[in-house]
Amino acid sequence: MRSIRPYGSWESPVKPADLAGACLGLQDAKIDAGNVWWLESRPAESGRNVICSSHGDAVPSDVNVRSRVHEYGGGAWAVSNNVLYFSHDRNRSLYHCPAGGHPEILVASSGARYADLEPDPVRSRLYCIRENGDENIVVSVDLVCGTENTLIGGADFYSSPRLSPDGRRLAWIEWSHPDMPWDSTTLYCAALDDAGNLSTPVRVAGGPGESVVQPKWSPDGILYFVSDRTGWWNIYRQTPAGAESVTPMNAECAHPHWQFGMSSYAFASGKLLVCAFTQDGFWSLGRVNVETLEMRRYDLPFTYYHHLDAKNGQVAFIAGSAREPDALISMDAETADLKVVKKSTEIRIAAESISEPQSIVFPSSGGRTAYGLFYPPRNSGYQAPENEKPPLVVMVHGGPTSAAKSSLSLRIQFWTTRGIAVLDVNYAGSTGYGRAFRESLNGQWGVADVDDCCNGANYLANRGLVDGGRMAITGGSAGGFTALAALTFRNVFSAGVSRYGVSDCSALARDTHKFEAHYLDRLIAPYPGRKDVYDERSPLLHADQLNRPVIFFQGLEDRVVPPEQSREMFEALASRMVPTAYVAYEGEQHGFRKRENILRTIEAELFFLSRIFNFRPADVLQPVEIRNELRNIP
Repeated sequence: MRSIRPYGSWESPVKPADLAGACLGLQDAKIDAGNVWWLESRPAESGRNVICSSHGDAVPSDVNVRSRVHEYGGGAWAVSNNVLYFSHDRNRSLYHCPAGGHPEILVASSGARYADLEPDPVRSRLYCIRENGDENIVVSVDLVCGTENTLIGGADFYSSPRLSPDGRRLAWIEWSHPDMPWDSTTLYCAALDDAGNLSTPVRVAGGPGESVVQPKWSPDGILYFVSDRTGWWNIYRQTPAGAESVTPMNAECAHPHWQFGMSSYAFASGKLLVCAFTQDGFWSLGRVNVETLEMRRYDLPFTYYHHLDAKNGQVAFIAGSAREPDALISMDAETADLKVVKKSTEIRIAAESISEPQSIVFPSSGGRTAYGLFYPPRNSGYQAPENEKPPLVVMVHGGPTSAAKSSLSLRIQFWTTRGIAVLDVNYAGSTGYGRAFRESLNGQWGVADVDDCCNGANYLANRGLVDGGRMAITGGSAGGFTALAALTFRNVFSAGVSRYGVSDCSALARDTHKFEAHYLDRLIAPYPGRKDVYDERSPLLHADQLNRPVIFFQGLEDRVVPPEQSREMFEALASRMVPTAYVAYEGEQHGFRKRENILRTIEAELFFLSRIFNFRPADVLQPVEIRNELRNIP
C-alpha cells in the first residue's frame, strides 16, 4: 500500500551523502598485458584521481593523476608493458612507474603542463602535448634522461599524437583560433626516423568545416579516424585512393573533444573493430569486420558508452543503462560475454522506484525541433494526492556541445524518487544529432538554447505531466548561463540553480582561458566588434528583469568562469530584494570535486527549491541562508 504524500516530500532511497561520497568517477578504460586499467575519481578523497587495475591502486595515496592542459585536462596517464606514465596534479611533473613500483620523476615541471601521453618503447620516448602559458606543442621526452625535444609547433592547439604499430609514423591533430575541435581540425601524419625526428608532415584529412578526432592505427598499420565530413561523426580509414568510410550512417561515433584521451572505438583484432555510436540520444555498441565493412550491433543492456579500448579479443569500456549506473565492463569481442570490473557505486535502487528516461521530441522556435529525456516521478512507497501535479526540474547540460546521458543517474533519481519530475534537455548545439544540429546554436547562444529549454518545459506542462507553476531550471557552466538567461529573459520558470554559470558574456570573452578564448565568436558574435550582442544576452546586465529566486554555487579558483560573475549576479538580485542565495567554495575550480562541497551543493539545492515550491522534504537538511526569503514560505 502506497502512502499518499505531496510531491517533493517522498522519502527517497537516494540520500544526499550517497551522491557526494559513494559515486566514483570512472574513465580511461585501458587494456595492457591482458589487464584492465582505469582512472578512478574519488570524492571522498577530495576528488583525487587514482590509476587502478584489478590488482588494486597502482599509485601511492599521495598521488593525484590529473592534467590541466586546456583547463579541462584528460589524457593524464598511459600504460605500456606494465609501466605507467602520468602527470601529477600536485606539481604538474611527469612520472613513470613500473607496476607495483614507486613513481619517479621523469620531467620536473617548471610551470608547463602535460597531457595525451603516447609511449614509444622502441626509442624509449614518450610523446605528449606540452602546454606552457599560451604555447601548445608536441614534444618527445627521453625516458632515460628526461630531456625534451620539440616535434611539432606553430598551431594554437594539438592533440592525439599516435604512433603506428611499427613505430615509423606519427599522426596527430591540430587546430587554431577561432575554431574549437568540433568546428575544424586537421589530421597530419609524418615519418619518424630512428632518432625520433619527423619528416615533412602530410595532411590526411580535415580542414575548414571538417572536425576530425580520434586518430588510431589498426594492428596492420592503417590509419583510422573519425570525421564529420558528411554531417555525422563517422569512422574512416586512410587508403591510397583517399579516405574510405567505415561506418556510413546517420549516427555519431564520437563525443565532443573537450578532454584528451577520449575513445569511442578500438581494434579487438586485425579484422575486428568495435565502436560505440549514438542515435536519438541513446548509445549502442557495434562490431565492424574491417575486411567486408559489415557492421552488426551487439545485443547488450547498455544505453551509454564511453572510454573504449580493445586488444587481443578483449574489450573494455565504461557503460550504463536506464536501470544501472556507469560501470567499467570487460567483454569478449566474439562471444559478448560480460564481466563487471568496477561499479561507480554500490547503491541500489529497487527497480519499481527507478524512473526510466522517456525520449521526447518537441517543436521549438523558428520551426526547429528539440529533444530531451523526460523522467516522471517514481517511488514504490508513495503516490501524490489526487489532481496534484509534480514540480519540474529542467536540467541544462554544459558545453554547450555536450549531451544528456541516458544511463542511470543517481542525481536525477535523487529528484524523481522524492516526487519531482526531471527534463534533461538536448537543446540546439548538443552533440549526438549531427553537425547541422550542433551548428544550429552558432550565433544563437542565449536564444535558441533558452527557447528549447522553455519550450520543453511548456510541452510537458501543456500535457498535464508537470505543474506549470512550479518549474525550475538548473545548470552548470554553459548550462548555468542558459538557466540564468531563461530566468532573465523568459517568463516560464519559477526558480533556478546556477553552478559556476556565466552571467556576463563580455567578461567571459575577456577573461577566460586560451582554449575557449574565441569560442564565443562563433556562439554569439565576434568580440569586441559586436559587444552590443554580448551585452544584450548577458543576464547580469539585465538583472532588473530577473525577479525569480536563484541560488548560486561557485568555486573560488575557477579559471573558466571567473568567480566574480556569480558573486555580482547574486549581489544584483539581493539588492533588488529577490530571494537568492550564494554558496562559494575555497579550493574548488570549474566543477566540484570535494565530498563535503558536493554534499553541501546537493542539500542546498533541495532546501532552496523546497522553500520556493512550498514542499517539505523528508530529509533533515542543513539550511542555507536565503537572502530576502519570502515571508509566506514556511
